[in-house]
Amino acid sequence: MLRKKSQISQGRVLFSPNSIFVSSVAIIILMFSMFLTELWQLNRSWVFQGHGASLQPQTMVLDESHERLYVGAKNTLFSLSLDQLNMDQREIQWASTESQIEECLMKGREKSECANYIKILQKYNQTHLLVCGTGAFNPICALARVGNTGQGRQFSLEGHSIMSGRGRCPYDPNSPCTSTLSRGELYIGLYTDYWENDGALCRLNNQTYTRTERDDRQQLNDPKFVGSAVIPDNDDRDDDKVYFFFTELEVDAEGVKKAVYTHVGRVCANDQGGQRMLVNRWSSFLKTRLICSVAGPNGMDTHFDNLEDVFVLKNKDGKNPEIFGLFSTTSAVFKGYAVCVYHMEDIRAVFNGPFAYRERPEHHWTPYEDRVPYPRPGSCASKVNGGGFSSSKDFPDEVLRFVRSHPMMYRPVLPQHRRPILLQTEQGGRKLTQIAVDRVQAQDGHYHVLYIGTDDSVVLKVITIYNKDTDTMEEVLLEELQVFKTPTPIREIIISSKRQQLYVGSEVGVAQVRLYQCDLYGSECADCCLARDPYCAWDGLTCSRYYTAGVYNKSRRFRRQDVRHGNAVQLCNGLQIDAEERLVYSVESNSTLLECVPRSLQARVLWFLQKGEEKLEVQGDERVIMTSHGLLFLRVRNSDAGVYVCQTVEHGYVHTLLRISLHVLRGERVESVIHSANDGEGQKAAATCHPSMGRLPGPSISPRALVPGPKSRLWYKDFLQLIGYREAQKVEEYCERVWCSNKKRKKTKRKYAPAGVEKRGRSRADENTHRVPRHTLDT
Repeated sequence: MLRKKSQISQGRVLFSPNSIFVSSVAIIILMFSMFLTELWQLNRSWVFQGHGASLQPQTMVLDESHERLYVGAKNTLFSLSLDQLNMDQREIQWASTESQIEECLMKGREKSECANYIKILQKYNQTHLLVCGTGAFNPICALARVGNTGQGRQFSLEGHSIMSGRGRCPYDPNSPCTSTLSRGELYIGLYTDYWENDGALCRLNNQTYTRTERDDRQQLNDPKFVGSAVIPDNDDRDDDKVYFFFTELEVDAEGVKKAVYTHVGRVCANDQGGQRMLVNRWSSFLKTRLICSVAGPNGMDTHFDNLEDVFVLKNKDGKNPEIFGLFSTTSAVFKGYAVCVYHMEDIRAVFNGPFAYRERPEHHWTPYEDRVPYPRPGSCASKVNGGGFSSSKDFPDEVLRFVRSHPMMYRPVLPQHRRPILLQTEQGGRKLTQIAVDRVQAQDGHYHVLYIGTDDSVVLKVITIYNKDTDTMEEVLLEELQVFKTPTPIREIIISSKRQQLYVGSEVGVAQVRLYQCDLYGSECADCCLARDPYCAWDGLTCSRYYTAGVYNKSRRFRRQDVRHGNAVQLCNGLQIDAEERLVYSVESNSTLLECVPRSLQARVLWFLQKGEEKLEVQGDERVIMTSHGLLFLRVRNSDAGVYVCQTVEHGYVHTLLRISLHVLRGERVESVIHSANDGEGQKAAATCHPSMGRLPGPSISPRALVPGPKSRLWYKDFLQLIGYREAQKVEEYCERVWCSNKKRKKTKRKYAPAGVEKRGRSRADENTHRVPRHTLDT
């Protein structure tokens, strides 16, 4: 992946170990560009880090009605503003007592484990949250008051509501769990015991506690719970289903080893269990396997069997959401990740298909072909299913006996297009951890924008495009966002489509990031179209947010966008802006980088050297290297001087990015200027040192001369005599800030405004940034 590059200084002088000359201009302008970049970053992201210690958030809930984000963390429940996370925060301290911590330590646990980690956080009703924490390995639950809409200042724990959290929350803060709350009932997948031997899918309300069978390896075998959701089948609420997504171990057909498989399980929301058997147990629990694989040679598929995260992208009616699963391989040889998408009609079809059967655990699964009792095992007591049963307690024992012995469906669920929509190897040890998806309408259709978290604080923004004619999938990486400075795994990603914001949780804090930054793609029509970002379109003036015809500003109907093809040749014919020109100075025998980074990973970069009317393509060799960052001269010669043209070719569109005039200075003249300045002769040297003059007298320079001191503070002005005063204002401002007193520094800050910076912190540096940047958004 390419990092975001500052383009204020397109040329960088890189010095060999034997070189003692330092390019002050390159360093100064580079520092200045970082300052501009920081202003730009502040406008797109805010980070909440608590009180400076490790926040360690475990779960987050978005509450659009109260305009708050609730974060369950270590010993604390936070309420954060959706407008800006680090402003107007409130908190509830809920730490374990000293006696609870002492008891936890006596059980052999580490002190870091003996805190109250809030693992369960659900909107209980319009005025309260259900909060459950580990309680130093003694789970505890309570209700937190958040008030009615408009009563945003209320945020407190209801002391009288505190209750045991056993069966509602794990003991271990590292234990995986998933929960969802519907109509006052909590559906949860967790380990219910201290030693984590009893994995269960449960439902809790004020009257009943329903769960999977205890110690039944057919139902659950060492599960890892990942996600859950209540999804209705139709308008009959009695027919609503609750879906759980988890992995578990299964003995293979040879009975030798245990394989990890991903399953989706289903229960009826109104399941009351049986009357004589399966009392307080699910009478409707069924499960089946989720397949995410890539076809290989000789019929050998590569399977991604380990589910890392799941995202349920709901539609307006909530009945047919799309299920996005982030998978990893279980192989010790090949490490990779895939994203597969599943449709609810495919999942329902599998649960309505044949049941699976095998005589022994080591035998192959076969379809069950004998008579299936009525009502169909796994169905709900509802009007849609005939209305003959008012409750699952009325189901015949034959039905309950069958569903207990046949919880597995024979057919697996296959993904959309029978393949992943995204594949990625574990490059450089980077792991993918979380996924969230936004459905965005563009001019040529709807697109899914995937936000994928990694274990090193990065969020990848990706779209995938399916080509029906060729039956192929194209992945387009739009952005790579470095959300936190400290490399840490992303634990949670929540999207607010209403506010167009992304909320990202990790151990070090919670970040808020805007979903798009259209002006990042530059000031040209071609760059905006080639970006292929469904959020953005060329409006005739700039790259800005794309809106549908009904809400788009009528004064800007000059919209150009092509996400599917990125055809800038057709859309932007005659709209190309002249290439920007840069002036770069290098020193003879030193290394220099002419920096030119395309805005697309798919673009091919060409370099040309223009001397007069002649234009020759630059071919790399052992001295001149073509890099992804630009043209690198390992050792500059006087003959290298000239005008270098950087062009990109993408989708047939040829774009001239930069024209860089490279001037090569003689090294001995530059050394003499610096040496004379350190001897107190800077003014004299400056008067006699001109590019047209020969070598200046003076002994060889020493490294000590580069250290700023009373006699060397003005040497950079003498150096400017060599290159002119084009960047004098930026150089002056930087040097005053670094080398002057605080009083004078404040005066300088008022005197000089950052050139090219608009009110929003945008600069020309951003306009020439790679289109797949890696932004450091944490400040």
